[in-house]
Amino acid sequence: MVSQIQPPTQPEVIYLDSDVQLVANNTIQFSWIVEIKQNIEWLFADLTGDFKI
Repeated sequence: MVSQIQPPTQPEVIYLDSDVQLVANNTIQFSWIVEIKQNIEWLFADLTGDFKI
């Protein structure tokens, strides 16, 4: 007798479509993230080696 083994079921992953904030707030947050990243790149611009941001 042959029986097929069923793969284990995993719970469904639910991704939030919204953080319940206005889109403008998300844009402001993105602007801050970009500004912080650019400033970190500027701070470490003269650093040599494999460290790159």
